[in-house]
Amino acid sequence: MRYLRGVVWAGVAAAALAGTTGCSAETTKKTAEVVSHADAIMAALGRATDRTESLGSAEVRMTTEVNGGAPISMEGTYSWGDGYAYDVEMDTKAAKMQTLTDAPSIRMLFVDGAYYYDTDPQPSGPLKGKEWMKVDGSAVFGEKGAQALSGSSNSGSPAATMRSLKYANDVEDLGKETVGGKSATHYRAVIDKDHMGRAKDAFASGDEDTLFNSVTGGADSITMDIWVGAKDLPVRLKEVIGTMTVTMDFEKFGATADVKAPPAAQTGDVTELMKKAAAQQQ
Repeated sequence: MRYLRGVVWAGVAAAALAGTTGCSAETTKKTAEVVSHADAIMAALGRATDRTESLGSAEVRMTTEVNGGAPISMEGTYSWGDGYAYDVEMDTKAAKMQTLTDAPSIRMLFVDGAYYYDTDPQPSGPLKGKEWMKVDGSAVFGEKGAQALSGSSNSGSPAATMRSLKYANDVEDLGKETVGGKSATHYRAVIDKDHMGRAKDAFASGDEDTLFNSVTGGADSITMDIWVGAKDLPVRLKEVIGTMTVTMDFEKFGATADVKAPPAAQTGDVTELMKKAAAQQQ
């Protein structure tokens, strides 16, 4: 009887072990499938990043929303092939430039780390008789942030945003969708707080006085939705950083006009005035 009981227990144990082994094998298989799927997504995003970076420029429509407020839109050329630059039009009221121009929209350039606004000539001050107002990026992002923007890394450009995708710790393939009349695959990538520090590399960051911290504003995570269409090129890129949402729609890549700074003789520099005003508000 004792022998029979031992055989029975051995059979039960064997059955239990077999069941456990089967379950472990299935779990291992599912885990491998998840990892393989994530790898496939990252490979697709990597191809889109490489393609975006290689083409160097694009015609873009960008909308920014902060704290659920009215969206601010810009449209024009973004370039990152030889330093980050752009030439865009935006609503004068949204830019808070009503006192400097009567035009409903204002042209804004960013070249070599400085902003240029096409304003009406003023009767006095640094903008007297000038067609352009210049503000160096250091007045907005600090010295190191401005250096990152004007450097060869093209920090802040769509290409830099795409490069940061490699630091995502959570990625999804949300399937096919039509965006702007174009068929595209919708991916979602999340960079959490633990991985955001590594994402700084994409923005050439270093200390707290950097472009990265100016952009993220201390947010705990960055959620990026990207729609990739034909030829591995992005159709739309949407970032949610804290209370800020930035959406970029890409019209075409490459073969865009060069972005150049306005003639110095037509430009009034208000950088120091901006810095003094900011210092007084602190």
